[in-house]
Amino acid sequence: MIERSNFLTSLTANGDAVTAVMDGLLPESEGHENRVIEAMRYSALAGGKRVRPFLVTASADLFGVSRDNSQRAAAAVEMVHCYSLIHDDLPAMDDDNVRRGQPTCHVAFDEATAILAGDGLLTKAFEVLSDDATHQDAGVRADLVLALAKASGDAGMVGGQMIDLYAEDHELDVPEITRLQRMKTGALIAVSCQMGGILGKASEHACHQLHLYAHDIGLAFQIADDLLDVEGDEAEVGKKTGKDEAAGKATFVSLLGIDKAREQADILSRQAQEHLESFGDKADQLRALAHFIVNRRS
Repeated sequence: MIERSNFLTSLTANGDAVTAVMDGLLPESEGHENRVIEAMRYSALAGGKRVRPFLVTASADLFGVSRDNSQRAAAAVEMVHCYSLIHDDLPAMDDDNVRRGQPTCHVAFDEATAILAGDGLLTKAFEVLSDDATHQDAGVRADLVLALAKASGDAGMVGGQMIDLYAEDHELDVPEITRLQRMKTGALIAVSCQMGGILGKASEHACHQLHLYAHDIGLAFQIADDLLDVEGDEAEVGKKTGKDEAAGKATFVSLLGIDKAREQADILSRQAQEHLESFGDKADQLRALAHFIVNRRS
């Protein structure tokens, strides 16, 4: 297992590299539309753990994909993630004022600009994936676009967000909460690994093992988030905590209790690492991420 300090160094370095790619992909304009570009840059370049971009590049590394290609795909995934956070923070959704330790986009700008900034990041992501700079093979580019579209839409993240809104006024059981989180959070995490396999034209078996890995860490990630909402320090987490309990929403913690939720997250982390056995030492970064996800403090 890679030491935590070495893994964090790799995670930070990859995040910085992908941020630099996004910086280049979001140039400012001299026209009146520049306000929305400023808002897009404000949210996309603000930092964060960059877990999803790391999954793209680390998965692609298994198959010898150039970082020039994988970091562009990683930037596209992060743009979709950032768009979802902008919209999730809006008054019509979670009504949050702080994200990643700074004012949310609609607070820093205004609601209309924030909505457009989210729209802009979502569409920019597919522009990036469809550009031949991301991969010389048009079939690979088409597969990347299709995979991210499915993970982002009604059968993935957007559908999960709708179920999350429904859950504010309805009681959900564990299977329903699991489905909600697999769609809302897990789908984008899963597609991040899938895109690494697509870029590397990986075998069906290799793609399946990556899918199983991502399936487990996606759920472990959400359980860890639920634990942070209960136990986390607001300043360290970088956003308001205690929101789910205040809203009366069912979570893994509210349904299972803190101890059982933490135990389940640890089981999922170990299972995820077992799915990487066939990749040998090449998958050590992905193993380290599975361990990091359930032990993080933000």
